[in-house]
Amino acid sequence: MKNVDDLIDSAAELAERGLSKGEIADELNVSRETASWLVERAGAEEPAEETTAPTATSDIHVDWSAIGRDSSRLTFAAKAMADLLSKEGEDVDLTVGIEKAGAPLATAIARELDTDMGTYAPAKHQWEEGDIAEHGGGFSRNFAGIRDRDCYLVDDIITSGTTMRESIEAIRAQGGEPVACVVLADKRGYDEIEGVPVHSLIDVVRVDRE
Repeated sequence: MKNVDDLIDSAAELAERGLSKGEIADELNVSRETASWLVERAGAEEPAEETTAPTATSDIHVDWSAIGRDSSRLTFAAKAMADLLSKEGEDVDLTVGIEKAGAPLATAIARELDTDMGTYAPAKHQWEEGDIAEHGGGFSRNFAGIRDRDCYLVDDIITSGTTMRESIEAIRAQGGEPVACVVLADKRGYDEIEGVPVHSLIDVVRVDRE
């Protein structure tokens, strides 16, 4: 994707397929507010002369599909992420991937670190409008359970930190303890979230000039 118009078209296509705005945000690696704006823009009868998002919903789109569409590249990226995690904790035997995009990365990382594999589906996948707290996330029973274990937490992008914070709280509610988080790119440059260290291969810094 090269510009905002491409994102609007993609948002329209995903909405037509029945994805929630939260899922669209996940697919396009943008905030929920930006996803809403893109969907609304796609439904506008007449586009404005210039397609620019309002300042209030300013965001950065990260397209890592060149990595994701090739298993070898994905494995190499996961090995680098695993190396960042390997410095954290000695008794970690579970890697939890945040669905959807965090799951394949977590799979490769779990193999590299020789841990079990779990997944968490965040509340945003059910989100359309209003307070996201009204929706609930959950762990898949098809993978390893938390069971009071120390674990690593994996996602592709941190946009606002809401999903990572929710996932940390969900793990702790199950009696587990996240030792460290890792992502491909962090749009906020977090050092930690809820007391858990955050590692990223890339930190994105927006520089606004007047």
